[in-house]
Amino acid sequence: MNNILRDIRRSPRFMIGFIIFLCILVMCILYPLLSPGDPLAMIGRGTFAAPGTYVSLYDATSAKTETLLLEDADEKRLAAAMSDEDRVSMINYFTLCGMDVSDLDPQDTDRMIELWQEVFDENDMPKMTNAQRRDFRNFDKRLKELQASDTLYVMDRGEDGEYEERGTVSKTDYVNASAVANTRTLLLGTDNFGRDTLRELIYATGTSLLVGFVAGLVATFVGLTLGLLAGYLGGIADDFIMFITNLFTVIPGFVLLILISSSVDADLRGPTLVAIIIGVTSWPWTTRSVRAQVVSLRNRDHVNLSKLSGHSMIRIVLTDILPYVASYVVMAFILQVSSGILAEAQLSMLGLGPKTTTTPTLGLMMQWAMKYSAHTNGSWWAYFPVILVITLISFSLNLMNTGLDQVFNPTLRD
Repeated sequence: MNNILRDIRRSPRFMIGFIIFLCILVMCILYPLLSPGDPLAMIGRGTFAAPGTYVSLYDATSAKTETLLLEDADEKRLAAAMSDEDRVSMINYFTLCGMDVSDLDPQDTDRMIELWQEVFDENDMPKMTNAQRRDFRNFDKRLKELQASDTLYVMDRGEDGEYEERGTVSKTDYVNASAVANTRTLLLGTDNFGRDTLRELIYATGTSLLVGFVAGLVATFVGLTLGLLAGYLGGIADDFIMFITNLFTVIPGFVLLILISSSVDADLRGPTLVAIIIGVTSWPWTTRSVRAQVVSLRNRDHVNLSKLSGHSMIRIVLTDILPYVASYVVMAFILQVSSGILAEAQLSMLGLGPKTTTTPTLGLMMQWAMKYSAHTNGSWWAYFPVILVITLISFSLNLMNTGLDQVFNPTLRD
């Protein structure tokens, strides 16, 4: 045993996979302890807030200000105020005016504004529709206001219902973020429901790992038990078990998984039940592999000696056969965990995973992101981290399995 553990520790593939998986597992354990809270709590009313630090404007107006003269502040302010639609509109105007815009960079704010001020004439806009003229005039008006305004007025509603000036905010006034009472850093922004995506992702990763672990246990236990019985008993018992196994093998596993999951009421589909459903549909290939190894072991000398000694079948299977297939069982369990996580993601994408109102999973996060078109509106933080986590988990588990295979299978060693 010590030699096997030493060989496992010396396997670079296993250790890399193990470290990646351990980091993910530790993150899922520590984060809820350091930052407890409901992962499905809606902290925003909008959808897909971008990652960043958010400062309460209401509190910022009453915080102490400092005057700072930063370089390019006006240019950055204009660049941030101009949306992609504004830039496209400017390009369209230049094109309608007959200008060559092939070398014009829409992101070059200074050049875009300089050309606009040179070319735009609200009284001379031929070959344009009324709607286009109106949009161009409105944009020009907004652009001039941004350039001309140096001060904003902060208003409060008094007791008589009338608004009164509370103070002014200049372009050179800055507030230290630590002086603002309410700030919130959202490393991965919010999702379509206004929920903290990072918190949701970590809790979802823990749930998906639980689903994969339970599914792996169920599938490995069923496959191991049937494989041991079929391989050791042989005869009619072997034929019957292999008939059932072949029957489940012929039926596409994912189709069977969909049929079983869809027959369960949505309110009853919790993570554990979904994991069990995945497990009871994933055991056939484990059964066939274990049976093949047991068939080659059941007539070994040490097994025959145990039979002649009058040992029971259970003792023979557990003490004389199981230790020889234990390494394969461990590798099969690792693959079953990985398959269980991927199967849950697939089911949830189809709306057949765990119920959506209580516990997040990686598959449910993907379903929500796709349903609300995060992939088309540029909200990458709602789905890309999920894909990355699923990839890292599968990659780490497969690396661990490959490393163990090299240790236990001499023909694969370098």
